[in-house]
Amino acid sequence: MKNQVFALIFFLFSLVSNAQKSEYSTAKIADSLKENANAVVRLDQMDIMIASQRSMNIKTQRVVSVFNEKGLNDIDAYQHYDKTTSIKNIEAIVYDAFGNEIKKIKRKDFRDQSAAGGSTLFSDNRVVYLDYTPVSYPFTIVYKSEIETSNTAFIPQWYFLGGYYVSVEKCILNVTFPNNLGFKKKELYFSGFNIKKTADTDTKLSYEAVNILAQKAEDLSPAFSDLYPKVLMSLEYFNLEGVDGNAKNWKEYGKWFSDKILAGTTLLPEETKVKIKTLIGNETDPIKKAKIVYQFVQEKSRYVSVQVGIGGWKPMFASDVDRLGYGDCKALSNYTRALLDVVGVSSFYTELYGDLDLRDIDEDFFSIQGNHAILCVPDKDKYVFLECTSQNDPFGYQANFTDNRKVVVIKPDGGEIIRTRIYDPLNNAQFSKGTYTIDENGSFAGKINIRSEGSQYGRKMIVEKLQPTEKEAHYKEYWGNINNLKLGKINFANDKENIRFTEDIQITAVNYGTISANKMIFVMDAFNQYTGNVKRIRNRKNPFQIQRGYLDTDEIEINLPVGFSIEFLPSNFELKGKFGEYKTEIIKNENNKLTYKRSMFLNKGKYSNKEYDEYRLFMEQVSKNDNAKIILAKN
Repeated sequence: MKNQVFALIFFLFSLVSNAQKSEYSTAKIADSLKENANAVVRLDQMDIMIASQRSMNIKTQRVVSVFNEKGLNDIDAYQHYDKTTSIKNIEAIVYDAFGNEIKKIKRKDFRDQSAAGGSTLFSDNRVVYLDYTPVSYPFTIVYKSEIETSNTAFIPQWYFLGGYYVSVEKCILNVTFPNNLGFKKKELYFSGFNIKKTADTDTKLSYEAVNILAQKAEDLSPAFSDLYPKVLMSLEYFNLEGVDGNAKNWKEYGKWFSDKILAGTTLLPEETKVKIKTLIGNETDPIKKAKIVYQFVQEKSRYVSVQVGIGGWKPMFASDVDRLGYGDCKALSNYTRALLDVVGVSSFYTELYGDLDLRDIDEDFFSIQGNHAILCVPDKDKYVFLECTSQNDPFGYQANFTDNRKVVVIKPDGGEIIRTRIYDPLNNAQFSKGTYTIDENGSFAGKINIRSEGSQYGRKMIVEKLQPTEKEAHYKEYWGNINNLKLGKINFANDKENIRFTEDIQITAVNYGTISANKMIFVMDAFNQYTGNVKRIRNRKNPFQIQRGYLDTDEIEINLPVGFSIEFLPSNFELKGKFGEYKTEIIKNENNKLTYKRSMFLNKGKYSNKEYDEYRLFMEQVSKNDNAKIILAKN
């Protein structure tokens, strides 16, 4: 009887134990959450406790079921730390597909390494991260961490959805804070998602979201952060790396930053002051002075990153940059500011998001934002912005990294939000003029002059610095439509004053023309053929964006082979619409010569999801016509 009782107890214990294990069984996940998902976040909870202006505790619990290798990126089991941020706890447990525990991972089993990039010279920022290789899929990881920090200037932005191809079963955010620190929040893109605000008082904010389905990436979509739900949070009274701050808007932030962070950083040795004044000479125009100073900085200094303590935000002293010859974006912008001040030219330190994709500082919500610093120089009723980290950019050139975005300009009397230069699509131009000859065997020999301006200048000028093998790879990709391409003589001219980059290139290729019986066929547009593909997306959800438009114009003389006559010549073609204009023209000349003219203008803009198919068809027509072939017949 006693054995039967023990057997019954053991049986009941096993049932309870198995029930607990099955909590993480992937079979319990709804099919709707598995669709399009590489991973499913079963629970994502963050508890932020702000105790004072100099104390914040953040606890994270994240349960993620991973279905394939791509889903590994959604585990997000990592934590940064430095002198102001300590990790109190970090651990993980791995479960198999049935919810059975297979591994416990303590802090000592996490990787711990510097968080600095390759260009960083000094950094005290480190990262602890989980480096787990699964034995099979699916599996589930339960990750927990706790940190304490004095940096209350940075309350994490909260994203209810972390990325594409991941769904969320439940997401919880809890924030507690004293009522005297000026806590603020901003909710964005909540519409269409099951998100409830469960608390909103003068000391607490809470949200709960459930069953957020995985989203598929769609070409040309705006940035993920501009599409999906998130909460921005900040304090009016904050602490940044040991420096107390007080600002409720951008104007007050700029005044604080100018007084507390930038003050005392622009002192220079007398020898350098004399040197820069000598270089300026009798020049009185502020912009011409600025050009001389900018060239001096480019020749004297190089970029390295410095991320130690407040150095992550406070620039190195200008005297140190002058002595060492290097600095990061903050240091070099501030150094240039110091030199300009010596010669009587006003300039302002400027913070922004630097990236190929356009991203604004949020004008309507103050929180410390941005990842980059540049310099702003007033020029009558406008501004010139200087990228001080580049040793190659022309003065005032911004295209492709800091152009057309809202930035915060730090002036002595306060911060101001300004939009940087917008490059008009008509000025993002490429002008090509060339000639090519097709011989009786279909071989190609040509030369072309390509002049690039605006945003196209920025993409082309880097070619000059490539190694020979890299140059060859670049042009073989650029002219991927020409098989058997061989490069001949190449010359570059970089006109930084007028911001024009010119390429003079000779190329040859065998079998460009296909010969069959007494016919020869080849594509007319050899030098600037659009070979891209705008993907067909059924039931597109997202709007789409053409961030930077451009204008290409081509005029090519074609020498046809002796002994052949034209049997078929493509028709002239013209296409106009909201996305731009495209036109080709073919002119017959004497002596078996043709002139091929092409212009392609693509307009920038934001468009609705319903306009995507119209854009796709527009580009398909361009591609089809660029691939139009001429047919020759042997006499």
